[in-house]
Amino acid sequence: MTYCVGIKLDAGMVFLSDSRTNAGMDQISTFRKMMIYERPGDRFMVLLSAGNLSISQSVREILQVEKVAAGDDAPPTTIWNATSMFDAARVLGSAVRRVYEQDGKALKATGVDFNASFIFGGQIAGEAMRMFLVYSAGNFIEATRETCFFQVGESKYGKPVLDRMITPATGLDEAAKCALVSMDSTLKSNLSVGLPLDLLVYRAGELRSDHVVCIDEQNPYFRMIRGTWGEQLRQVFKSIEDPHWDGAGVANALCVPSARHEPMRKITQPDEKIV
Repeated sequence: MTYCVGIKLDAGMVFLSDSRTNAGMDQISTFRKMMIYERPGDRFMVLLSAGNLSISQSVREILQVEKVAAGDDAPPTTIWNATSMFDAARVLGSAVRRVYEQDGKALKATGVDFNASFIFGGQIAGEAMRMFLVYSAGNFIEATRETCFFQVGESKYGKPVLDRMITPATGLDEAAKCALVSMDSTLKSNLSVGLPLDLLVYRAGELRSDHVVCIDEQNPYFRMIRGTWGEQLRQVFKSIEDPHWDGAGVANALCVPSARHEPMRKITQPDEKIV
């Protein structure tokens, strides 16, 4: 399995992916799931992939040469000549469908689902940054100010901290920190997600990025994150008072009068015969 997260902010974008894949308990491998497509000064795009590794690798290869008809005798659209990120996302969706046409039937015959999803984000000169979540059918949705981050893979463990902390106004460094905390929570709870990690931070309008790092178990900042986050959680948990079962005179009582029905309960008397 895997875990990837992409965050779109006013200041830029943050991408983070793990690198573990597994096809059973004895077949655990490391494959990078982040791909960067860059033409400095013209376009900068990042692709994160999750799901069946053979599908996502095929999509990545085809994406670089896939063409979508533009109509009106215009040349076919590729990710390298697309004039908008929306058109580039359409090219990605077409690549996904092409792999399905080639391999979907054979995979189904062997009992393997066509399972792949992608986070695709970036910026092309002349337009604003955009980020998309692309499904296994090749269709996609776009990040908005109300939903400014996407996750693929094992998303449930790392989602709570993102929901609480990330807004469009969040700074890039703070968002990168939050993404790493989200990843640490996932690593702690799911063995199918593993190091090393790939982290990329993109600043709006630059059409390039020097903030790309591969994080392994020896990375000092990530080791600090893992230790500090766990310890701070324990301290916050201990600072919350225990439940009060007798609510008399207590401000934060657990047992209070309620209009809800009491739990269903059957109490037998000492002399009652149980059939």
